Amino acid sequence: MLNTVRYDGPERGPDDGQAQTPLLIAHGLFGSARNWGVIAKRLSQSRPVVAVDMRNHAGSPWHDSHSYTDLADDLAQLITEPCDVLGHSMGGKAAMVLALQWPEKVNRLIVADIAPVTYTHTQMGPIDAMRKVQLDQIENRADAKAQLGDLEPGVPEFLLQSLDMKERRWRMNIDVLAAEMDKIIGFPKIDGTFEGASLFLSGGQSDYVQAGHRPAIKALFPNAKFAKIPGAGHWLHAEKPREFEAAISAFLTLSGT
Repeated sequence: MLNTVRYDGPERGPDDGQAQTPLLIAHGLFGSARNWGVIAKRLSQSRPVVAVDMRNHAGSPWHDSHSYTDLADDLAQLITEPCDVLGHSMGGKAAMVLALQWPEKVNRLIVADIAPVTYTHTQMGPIDAMRKVQLDQIENRADAKAQLGDLEPGVPEFLLQSLDMKERRWRMNIDVLAAEMDKIIGFPKIDGTFEGASLFLSGGQSDYVQAGHRPAIKALFPNAKFAKIPGAGHWLHAEKPREFEAAISAFLTLSGT
């Protein structure tokens, strides 16, 4: 079972209706539930929020596989009543597969900066960088950061959130993530559609969700709506947290059933 962090917010009465619908948050590659703490706390003011550690990440179990069917099944095991689901990047793909394979468990779907397509880029750069860190020789995170080498701005700090200094280990199964990278950047062929309300929210400066991806999205999610956050890149929730939170809240309010 996946490790979870729950945010209940203020006490609610039985007549709160749609506000009682839980929101499940699935993080992206190399992330964790705690990366979403600030946003989850703010969103929990209107509904219960549960952030998860995906398999092979943080406090969740390690496995030898990391397919999106696996990840979606993990999420499905947590859901005991229909909930809204928000996923970013890898978590967004897992959320899409969950909605397609277990539509009865998903009320509304929010996909942050990813499309149901196979990408040509790889995420092996951060994995190679983490493998080069000599964990038995570092004294602090600054030492580890120096050994991570030349990565995109912000990436070293993001990766270091998953470094357990006490145990001198990365809190993610980087060997399996590397072995399964083709599956992570890909997307499985799945029949069927998810008819529920769906929001595909992307960063205005990100190229992860392009106009050419919309037919593939609409084929699987016919009621999908699209929105962008100006000035944000792929990590839109970290770069523009208030704008991201506002977009999520507006969608959940306006698409209430």
